[in-house]
Amino acid sequence: MGSSPFRRLLHWGPIAVLCIIKLITWAMVHLIGMWWPPHESIPAALHAATFLSLAVSTLYFFLQSLLEGPGFVPLGWRPDNELDIMKLQYCTTCRGYKAPRSHHCRQCGYCVMKMDHHCPWINCCVGHSNHGYFTLFLISAVLGCLHASIVLSICVYHAINRVWYLHNGTGQEPIVYLTLTTLLLTLLAVGMAVGVVLAVGTLLYLQIRGILRNRTTIEDWIMEKAVSRREEQGLPAFLFPYDLGWRCNLHFLLHSHRYDGLHWPLRLGCQQYDLTMEQIAQKEEKRQRSRLFVAAEQYGGQWVPLRRPRAALAAPCSAEPRLQLRPGDLVRATRQRRHWLFGELVVNEARGPRGWFPSAVAVPADTRANMLARAADHQHQHQHQQEHAKPD
Repeated sequence: MGSSPFRRLLHWGPIAVLCIIKLITWAMVHLIGMWWPPHESIPAALHAATFLSLAVSTLYFFLQSLLEGPGFVPLGWRPDNELDIMKLQYCTTCRGYKAPRSHHCRQCGYCVMKMDHHCPWINCCVGHSNHGYFTLFLISAVLGCLHASIVLSICVYHAINRVWYLHNGTGQEPIVYLTLTTLLLTLLAVGMAVGVVLAVGTLLYLQIRGILRNRTTIEDWIMEKAVSRREEQGLPAFLFPYDLGWRCNLHFLLHSHRYDGLHWPLRLGCQQYDLTMEQIAQKEEKRQRSRLFVAAEQYGGQWVPLRRPRAALAAPCSAEPRLQLRPGDLVRATRQRRHWLFGELVVNEARGPRGWFPSAVAVPADTRANMLARAADHQHQHQHQQEHAKPD
């Protein structure tokens, strides 16, 4: 289940982020003092102040997005109008209905308001309450690391060529001294800074694109499937109900505290539950396309099943759980990867736990039925032959 805000810090993700911020900040402060000392001129002081401002804002917005949390749907939530229940999905874990734009997160253990994705770096989801803080954290981190990667690279160059500058320089070039330890730490800081610019910069682009359209990452997936589904069935194009124009969408993000995370402003011609009903239709179609399997042997839910070498080598790199199976269990598979299937356990014709399992431990239900029918026929024929073989 979801943890307290301060316990979220005790996780490899936030600890790694704090270490990266610490390393890059230390390297910059250490080298700026030799390369362009801030006490020598006003531009140098402004240069140092610019980086320190980015470092402090990165740390502040990181802690805010982590401690604020995404905002969770109240346990047992129901809509004001009981007739709207038919337009919503029920969460068996939270024992309530999922509000519009909310989704259940297995890692957090709750239904998250306007869930975008679960981020291991802040050890919680990005959602309604912390989406703005998270975006500002990404912006500060990318700008600060871009600044640091340029300055640190120049400083390393000056440090490596320090002897040449001492003998052949004009005397005005900065002299940067690095020991073996500080050189290795600085190179590590440069690598971290460049990695943040490349990886986080890509994520920032996706986040800004989603903000301008008022869509989360999950809603982008729903819209992609809605377009293809409606084209295949010849239905009218689906109109995303929460896109109010980029100016209103940006204003909405900056003033998200004015909304409760359960009800949302809509564009003209749209209803509150349009997106939820589209998602229900997609899941029903996915259910119809699914295939039933019967477990033929025991599977204990190992992430790397050593008894199945092919499945062990192709194990899904996903945080989704593994599904424990016993012989005879009925599973409805909805996704497939090499040597693996993803499905949900069918318990008394109801939905059960979901997860990945090796495809080798189960057989299609129709194949299983045919095998049982052939075995029954063979046994019947054997008994018939024995009866005819008996002497009169």
